[in-house]
Amino acid sequence: MEILVIPGILLLMIVVFLGLGVWVFAGLLLVGATGLAFLIDMPMTRIGTIMAPLVIRSATSWELSAIPMFIWMGEIMLRTDISDRLFRGLSPLTYYLPGRLLHTNILGSVIFAAVSGSSAATTATVGKITTTELARRNYSKSLTYGSLAGAGSLGLLIPPSIVMIVYGVLAEVSIARLFAAGVVPGILIAGLYSAYIMIVSFFKPDIAPPDSDPPGFRDMLVGLGNLVPISVLVVLILGTIYTGVATPSEAAAVGVTSTLLMTLVTGQMSAKVFFGSLTASVNTSCMIAIILIAAAFLSTAMGFLHVPQDVAAAISALNLTPYGLMLVLAGFYILLGMFLEGISITVMSLPITLPLVIAAGFDPVWFGIFLVIMVELAQITPPIGFNLFIIQGLTNTPIMKVAIAAFPFFLLMCVGTLLITLFPEIALWLPNKLFDN
Repeated sequence: MEILVIPGILLLMIVVFLGLGVWVFAGLLLVGATGLAFLIDMPMTRIGTIMAPLVIRSATSWELSAIPMFIWMGEIMLRTDISDRLFRGLSPLTYYLPGRLLHTNILGSVIFAAVSGSSAATTATVGKITTTELARRNYSKSLTYGSLAGAGSLGLLIPPSIVMIVYGVLAEVSIARLFAAGVVPGILIAGLYSAYIMIVSFFKPDIAPPDSDPPGFRDMLVGLGNLVPISVLVVLILGTIYTGVATPSEAAAVGVTSTLLMTLVTGQMSAKVFFGSLTASVNTSCMIAIILIAAAFLSTAMGFLHVPQDVAAAISALNLTPYGLMLVLAGFYILLGMFLEGISITVMSLPITLPLVIAAGFDPVWFGIFLVIMVELAQITPPIGFNLFIIQGLTNTPIMKVAIAAFPFFLLMCVGTLLITLFPEIALWLPNKLFDN
């Protein structure tokens, strides 16, 4: 179709630049500037005047201030004994479930996701303990790696979520509603993971061998005590948001302050931990900010080139049903996920996909959850699956073995996506309950 010529050229340029190893933000800027200069003969001076205000507007939104604080929280926890406490707390509580300690990957990721907002931080923090401990106890390596890869990606879906904040800013949707909308789908997908482990362990008991000294009631009480610090953080962050006491950005400030105080009280704070976590969070936050700036410029360039209108017209010409549209978009996002990370996927695609989804009658809050799950799939999809690389680094396992281990959990996440598409109230019930009464 002729109307897809310019979108096709832009897509080809993106593939070429990324294939050459150009940094994502530089590739986005080059595609936008090249498209404007050569496809509609826009002078470079005019391109510069378009770019200048975008730099300020795209990186100074108040809502974005939550991102560096949530990242800093995750970095502090990564350098302290939070993951040790999680494993020690969950081990006795999960021991008598079919699959035993494999469930620590699932529950640990869900709990840590509720304070970190990052898939990478969740996978690394939980995995640095569980991969070693489960290997020492001769648990199935395949299920250990697969469950960690799948559950670690829940760091994007269980609130607070950095990707949700980015989506909320770009789509002009309430971030608090998005956070609430992610809770039930996150628990649903975690439940699917745990159910799968139980079923597999029923037929293959040797994947989770019993310990010689099973935990008793006292061990379970001690385990609950180990979960207190991180539980306090979860209640502080999510409680202040859902009760309306604080905005997500203010709740992030409460969370990072509480984390700093907690590490000081427990004697884990040092100059190395403080400056190491702060430096890492600044680096990551700057990376996100510059990608947002570049993506905003590319989105503006696409507007001048009429790309959203052309793609929308092409998809409309297919006469797809609403569910047919979501199936096409799911395939589109899975394809993008093979080559890009989550924030890049979100900011690059949203100007095109959001108008189509709203026109098809879907709620933008619901679509935010759908999009986040698509981004989660990207975390465990080769060749560019961040969670896969993190697990490879933790275990020195070949990347394809990790990818194969993660594949059943990729399918389970697809099942979760299908369920929330057929039953959107799974995502919308909680935000409607909290904010519409």
